Amino acid sequence: MIFRRAFRRVWFAVLVAAAVTLGLGYFYLDYVMPFDLDRPPSFLTKFHLQTLKQQPDRCMAALERASVDFRPVLPEQRDNGCGYDDGVRLLKSDIDYGSRILLTCPAMLALLSWERHVLVPKAREYFDRKVRTTGQLGTYACRKIGGQKGSRLSQHAYANAIDISGFTLEGGERISVQRDWNDAGAKGRFLRDLRDGACGYFGATLSPEFNAAHANHFHFDMGAIRICR
Repeated sequence: MIFRRAFRRVWFAVLVAAAVTLGLGYFYLDYVMPFDLDRPPSFLTKFHLQTLKQQPDRCMAALERASVDFRPVLPEQRDNGCGYDDGVRLLKSDIDYGSRILLTCPAMLALLSWERHVLVPKAREYFDRKVRTTGQLGTYACRKIGGQKGSRLSQHAYANAIDISGFTLEGGERISVQRDWNDAGAKGRFLRDLRDGACGYFGATLSPEFNAAHANHFHFDMGAIRICR
């Protein structure tokens, strides 16, 4: 009996300490160290992005501080559950995404962080060139996972995801997820580094290694499920 009481007290103390630590970390990230797109990633980056889901004003402020050319989008809610509250549309970036993509603010911050700290430097490392365009297959779309009936809504249904099929470098050379994923040379290593780097920003990062449905693209999203594959 005495042992049980002592164990419960120790366990309670551990829970209280964890809660205090988490609270202090949350306060530090929100008020002492606001999110900075130019700051190199750390072990706190993904957690920091997740906290911004509940604080859209601070998320928008991070985009403004980074001089991102974007426009807030009016919220949209549909009867079937699709929609978003803190959507932003990217008007211009150093890389052309083919259209003015729409994402929730935290997902946009994650994408631009990945662009600046992973995509751009890796293209320079492997090919000594800049990325001119990114082939994206869509962001916001009111649909279920895999388009299958009975499945739950995709993160695309909440403007919380983006699919990317490949890249075009300066000079016109193309790198395709579908064609080059198994390449034994620089293109294959480049694509794997892009996937691995995305895992530090997004909640879910899916590549051709995940399943056949992702054989031709990367899927990045800011949902609650954590997976890197």
